Amino acid sequence: MKKKDIIFLMIVFIGLAGIAAGFYLTHQDTGASVEVTVDGKIYGTYPLDKDEEISIQKDGKTTNLLVIRDGKADVTEADCPDKLCVHQKAISKTNETIVCLPNKVVVQVIGAGESELDSIAR
Repeated sequence: MKKKDIIFLMIVFIGLAGIAAGFYLTHQDTGASVEVTVDGKIYGTYPLDKDEEISIQKDGKTTNLLVIRDGKADVTEADCPDKLCVHQKAISKTNETIVCLPNKVVVQVIGAGESELDSIAR
């Protein structure tokens, strides 16, 4: 192959990758609810269509405050030192997450028909 052929193929590959990434990013489904896990255990599942504030507690004290408003979930308060979870944007699309590592809290958007197990590997 000539140098021009390789450059042409690289441009085509990059273009196709860009189109695929754009399609993926713009066609995510809006989620139906958020699932909160603390220490790897499900803490609760809350619908995105109902505005509410959820105090996430661990060991008898509130560690994070999850606010659901206008179809989006956002962690607005946390007692962790870095507060990275508070600075993450509000989430509403399927599989988006907010993570608070110090408190071991994960908030993930799930779709309407999702099951807990997609497949089994042996």
